[in-house]
Amino acid sequence: MLDIAEELHRWVEQGRTFAVATVVAVGGSAPRQPGAALAVDSDGTAIGSVSGGCVEGAVYELCQQALEDGKTVVERFGYSDEDAFAVGLTCGGVIDILVTPVHGGVLPAALAAAAAKAPAALARIVSGPEELMGRALLVRPDGSYEGGLGGHPELDRTAADEARAMLDAGRTGTVEIGEDGSRCGRPLTLLVESSVPAPRMIVFGAIDFASALVRVGKFLGYQVTVCDARPVFATPARFPDADEIVVEWPHRYLESTDIDARTVLCVLTHDAKFDVPLLEAALRLPVAYIGAMGSRRTHEDRNKRLREVGVTELELARLRSPIGLDLGARTPEETALSIAAEIVANRRGGSGASLTGAHTPIHHDGPRAPAGRIGSVA
Repeated sequence: MLDIAEELHRWVEQGRTFAVATVVAVGGSAPRQPGAALAVDSDGTAIGSVSGGCVEGAVYELCQQALEDGKTVVERFGYSDEDAFAVGLTCGGVIDILVTPVHGGVLPAALAAAAAKAPAALARIVSGPEELMGRALLVRPDGSYEGGLGGHPELDRTAADEARAMLDAGRTGTVEIGEDGSRCGRPLTLLVESSVPAPRMIVFGAIDFASALVRVGKFLGYQVTVCDARPVFATPARFPDADEIVVEWPHRYLESTDIDARTVLCVLTHDAKFDVPLLEAALRLPVAYIGAMGSRRTHEDRNKRLREVGVTELELARLRSPIGLDLGARTPEETALSIAAEIVANRRGGSGASLTGAHTPIHHDGPRAPAGRIGSVA
């Protein structure tokens, strides 16, 4: 739901009534992950998606029904080959959809926070006693919360702790806790949706390849910074799509700026006087990805220089170099695509191999690769 929060926040401000259908659980090769949402207002306007088209019509009707009767329901959609006209997922997966009317409570506050890019987590009961279904808690980074899940007085505190932990990690997903707030009571399933600022992509080196990578980074939802020590190259005219352009020695900027476990660092300078001090610092930071551009000869020379300044083999193992996946890229745009593909594969746990003829899952259900995997392109 938070993916379409800006538009839904406008609906709240306009006084429009609406219902939201949210994916709360998936199985098999489902097209969307928990948190994906479709909203329908009283005039029949719809935004968002829960399945990429397979069951949108049926979910649309469920939203209209929720607007009429005010009830929260959970509906399961799966694949059925017995009836060609049955509503289901052609991909063979299974999704559970929570449908709830929005009328007061903490949902409008959660939408306002997400629209303002303010960090917050929304926890909703998606499995448990019928009278508790859809109840919500809005949790702030400091641990304070509003709303309530009902039931045992310890339930809200435990749910807030779980939601805050997921907020700190920038994750959306489900957690199970006991109905009494312990781990022993009758289980409840909570969907926790985290609203966090966009992850950062820092591109070092104001070259033509960087311009293409900035555009792709923005497309993937990153807040993109370009950093270069040369003011003649690091200009808004050359990088109109960048959120920020910094003229500074790369390693000095990295030491002074904010990073987190979702930050990706793309080093495109392929110049030892910039690369070595920058990578010496970067390889010791808890970021999601580090890649460095250069030929294989450049890579070997750079690794030698890094070892000479004390970078360990374990630290070097984090470096993706040459940066990107092997797509046979030649142009700046193709190279940017290969880098972006490696970043996505690293984040989602993909192999980067062709799906044609493979027997690996299309969607990876396991945890993403640990923060700190790093990379580079020839």
